[in-house]
Amino acid sequence: MPEEIMVEVSYASTREQLIISIKVPEDINVKQAIEKSGIQKKFPEIDLGKNNVGIFGKQTTLEHSLKNKDRIEIYRPLIIDPKELRRKKAAEGMKKGGGK
Repeated sequence: MPEEIMVEVSYASTREQLIISIKVPEDINVKQAIEKSGIQKKFPEIDLGKNNVGIFGKQTTLEHSLKNKDRIEIYRPLIIDPKELRRKKAAEGMKKGGGK
């Protein structure tokens, strides 16, 4: 029987966040751990074909092998590109006379 490790699966919607701690076989990958956690039942908007994932804030793949105490983070898609948002804010500032 394979050894087991503890991992966390986390997701934050616009209204709430959830972190699920689960015990899994040590030879498990990110996708398998997400599926085993059941987090998609609570947040049906999670689509592993679209949502990016990471471990402790560093983007990774669904096939990445996990280590004991890893925290998987499922990221929501961006509504607007941060660079585009900064451009819009800068343009609005210029219109209001806020430019230099």
